[in-house]
Amino acid sequence: MNRTLILIGLLIVAIGLLWPWLSKLPLGQLPGDIVIRRENFSFYFPITTMILASLVLSGILWLFNR
Repeated sequence: MNRTLILIGLLIVAIGLLWPWLSKLPLGQLPGDIVIRRENFSFYFPITTMILASLVLSGILWLFNR
């Protein structure tokens, strides 16, 4: 459990340090993401982004469990 918490902490620190560059990636604006904009209403459902994030996270977890 300690090793897992340390790895999660290091991952959070790495994301924080890389955030200026990561925020410029087009994630959240991929084809397939649903965006509905009205006058007083905005709805955003990132289907494609969630599928891509799930695949990447599944691959990383698969590598750690090997």
